[in-house]
Amino acid sequence: MRALIQRVAEARVDIVGETVSRIDAGMLILVCAMRGDGDDQARSLARKVANLRIFESEPGKMNLSVLASGGSALVVSQFTLAADTSRGNRPGFSYAAPPDEGERLYELFTASLAEHGVPVATGRFGQVMQVHLVNDGPVTIWIDTAA
Repeated sequence: MRALIQRVAEARVDIVGETVSRIDAGMLILVCAMRGDGDDQARSLARKVANLRIFESEPGKMNLSVLASGGSALVVSQFTLAADTSRGNRPGFSYAAPPDEGERLYELFTASLAEHGVPVATGRFGQVMQVHLVNDGPVTIWIDTAA
């Protein structure tokens, strides 16, 4: 699985002009299940994200996890993280998991993150969403369970 994690002061997801999820300080997680991913990757990614120390314990020291900082997570499915740009100018998405499997792994990831104690809000799988965020830092981290 792939995730792009952004430390945020706030974030929200709107669909057709209506806010469907929002968080204050925490992390916005854009997540994509890749072809061949399974339950182990979803759970491993959730554990890694829950314990990722990207929040400041004191100025200039990133030493706290989202849990220790009192933050929450907004998780948004984003199959475009699987983009293959190796040929031409139009990205291909054949590396992304099929939609049914992608949705199942997205839901397993969010449930596993919540099981670690992280308050979780979500976007809506397969929907066109407008994601608004105030990146804090900025801090942006890329995680790929295959790497």
